[in-house]
Amino acid sequence: MEVIYFAGGCLWGVQAFIKTLPGVMNTEAGRANGTSHTLHSDYDGYAECVKTEFDPAVVTVKELMGYFFEIIDPYSVNKQGQDVGEKYRTGVYSKEPSHLEEAKAFIRERNDCDHIVVEVVPLTNFVRSAEEHQDRLDKCPNDYCHIPEETLNRYK
Repeated sequence: MEVIYFAGGCLWGVQAFIKTLPGVMNTEAGRANGTSHTLHSDYDGYAECVKTEFDPAVVTVKELMGYFFEIIDPYSVNKQGQDVGEKYRTGVYSKEPSHLEEAKAFIRERNDCDHIVVEVVPLTNFVRSAEEHQDRLDKCPNDYCHIPEETLNRYK
């Protein structure tokens, strides 16, 4: 099992989508790369993200990046859907340098790579979100989500 973190705007939809992907074994909603070890006002620089445990024998980082790009606007700075602010930035984080290199290679291979603003950096810290945010769209399916429903359900 390996772990990578995806930030793509509001974490509710990102988690709902990622947990349906082939090879994904577990997900956790949380915040990455902030300046504290707990969540304070404005999340102290954190990006809302989803901790993603995956089986590399089933799905590669490159494939996960392809799926991730189905649900984000990779050209938008600090905004996805109606969510605006630093905590809604797009990013890929990992403690494994090979994951980051694969993510960067995925972006470099795209024709539009010069316009992509997805942050790809080492994970410095992760804070798990409160239980009410875990699998939120399963618990409250009518809550806001910036990802279209047909996309959320594509791999179910």
